[in-house]
Amino acid sequence: MSYALDTTWRVLLRDLGVDPGSALRRAGLPEDLFLQPALRLAPADFYRLWAGVEAEHGDALFALRVCQALRSESFVPPLFAGLCSPNLLVAMQRVARYKKLIGPMQLTVREESDAVEFAFSWPSGQPQPPTSFVMMELLFCVALARMGTREAIRPLELVTIGPPSPLAPYEDYLGAEVKRGPRHLVRFSRLDAERPFLTSNPLLWEAFEPSLRQRLADLQISTGTVQRVRAALHEFIPSGLTTMEAVAAKLALSKRTLQRRIEAEGTSFQAILKETREALARHYLANTSFPAAEISFLLGYDEPNSFYRAFRSWTGSTPDSIRHAA
Repeated sequence: MSYALDTTWRVLLRDLGVDPGSALRRAGLPEDLFLQPALRLAPADFYRLWAGVEAEHGDALFALRVCQALRSESFVPPLFAGLCSPNLLVAMQRVARYKKLIGPMQLTVREESDAVEFAFSWPSGQPQPPTSFVMMELLFCVALARMGTREAIRPLELVTIGPPSPLAPYEDYLGAEVKRGPRHLVRFSRLDAERPFLTSNPLLWEAFEPSLRQRLADLQISTGTVQRVRAALHEFIPSGLTTMEAVAAKLALSKRTLQRRIEAEGTSFQAILKETREALARHYLANTSFPAAEISFLLGYDEPNSFYRAFRSWTGSTPDSIRHAA
């Protein structure tokens, strides 16, 4: 599980007015890091790099400044893939498919009758991204919509676990309220999500996509089955869909093949489900004020008592005790 680091970083830092060497020294990383043609960083190192760049930039609105620095001519893979698309909905579906090439995060696209939701998540049991990095990902959806349509698209709402401070400049940029909630998501009206992109270029996309597919296949081969199961469960757990059959279908495997691969990595599906739920529960208890009853729903339990019993079996304690300790 790692983040890709490529030459687009040097362009971005130049546009932000950040000295690369100073940012790398702040992060405690090698000063020739950006000179390497292709590199992947572990999450902890990548977040240190992000924090170093943010500190060197010295702006409380860093996430907003990053999105404002993005230009349509910049060869940032998610931006390029998005702008070639016919509209925002298709753009984010493409970005969701290839997001794993950028780093260990998941983008889920959910369509409603009159709205479309884009939600971001990161694996439990791993270092969690800084607030500014999460906001940048959410703001990117809005920036992409505006660059593609050349219209001042406004989302219906933006929800995040830890809203940034100060909040007003972000809400001014969005033209919408930033709310605190259990997930990181941005929602658009279906009309705006399907508004045609003036930048659409299907021929360029057809030429570019095969290499992305190959890179994704190579990455998935090197990604362990247990890790892929955890990522699928992160998407499924809030809806209560926690069966091995559902995960196997998501990974395009038979149930028998999935079970065999999990066992070959020294664990079981139920153990992965337990670990994922426990990690999510601890995250919600430590980082949100949601009551235990609401957390039980987010973990896919039908009623709170089942969550209480499971949590005690995991930790030997109660959710309230863990929250107080945190």
